[in-house]
Amino acid sequence: MNERPWPLGAATAIGSMPGTDPVEAASIVFGELPEFPYLPELPARGVGADMIGRTAGLLVDLAVEVVPSGYRVAARPGHEHRRAVDLMRWDLDAVEEAREKAGAVPPAFKVQVAGPWTLAANVELPRGHRILTDRGALRDFTASLLDGLAEHVAELKSRIGAPVVIQFDEPSLPAVLAGDLPTASGYGTVPAVPAPEARELLSTVISGAERITGQPVAVHCCADKPPLSLLRAAGAGAIAFDFSVLRGASPAQLDEIGETLDAGTTLMLGLVPTTDPGVPVTLRDIVAPAFSLVDRLGFSREFLAERAVPTPACGLAGATPEWMRRALNLGREAGKAFAEPPEGW
Repeated sequence: MNERPWPLGAATAIGSMPGTDPVEAASIVFGELPEFPYLPELPARGVGADMIGRTAGLLVDLAVEVVPSGYRVAARPGHEHRRAVDLMRWDLDAVEEAREKAGAVPPAFKVQVAGPWTLAANVELPRGHRILTDRGALRDFTASLLDGLAEHVAELKSRIGAPVVIQFDEPSLPAVLAGDLPTASGYGTVPAVPAPEARELLSTVISGAERITGQPVAVHCCADKPPLSLLRAAGAGAIAFDFSVLRGASPAQLDEIGETLDAGTTLMLGLVPTTDPGVPVTLRDIVAPAFSLVDRLGFSREFLAERAVPTPACGLAGATPEWMRRALNLGREAGKAFAEPPEGW
């Protein structure tokens, strides 16, 4: 497995963007983030364009449908499943066109899918219970996801020509670990999944994705308390999270960050606001917190270029088109500042 396919000082984004035009979105991504572009997600298009619908459309020999409570396992592919497949095909056409217009193959290309616990927490079995409550169903969906990813990555490589990095989105993981997910009746909660069990499944999926791509695998968790140690122990090559969760961080949390960096794991630092804060934002505003972090941990600032990738704090689906472009530009400039820290900052 390659250690890091993206170049020093590269920046990327989490995945979602505003709007409904995949051609425009892909063109913006390749223009603003040429060293580490990604497959844009446009959830404003509706069913099948959201994280769960897109991932379900990749599954092999399994299908889902939409019911009033959300996504549910279906006996056979229906309209919603076919829509998700069609939307993905249009997205792949768009990024292929954008890559051709860019005139160069990027060093790395990122694709995002729901992680196994988030997928299992947000898709119901026919009787209404979440997939994660049935070990057999959880195993089947995990295997199907990896089979689908193998096909997806092969097509991306043929269209883009770049190494593919898979990012698993796990926003539901903390709720899975804490037992905070409501049951089908709504009167109780699903029992918490023990951390070793959660780690084991993640490790299986991460190692499977590494075999598919030959590249490190990223895991993104935008929760208030991302389980960094668990994700690192599961084998994540990169961990993406909202940097603002470190404000007022305890010594134990800082130690966790230091241990993660020491272990060679890349941190995808969510430094850029996802929506326009309403006040002027400078590059120094974005990178200074990261510099302060490594100063406190005892690392050199140049170390950021090797072990950190700047990103927006989370997806940009709620941003205005103007702020979305500004956010991507700030991320790219932050990457350059990581590689060559300005004097006096």
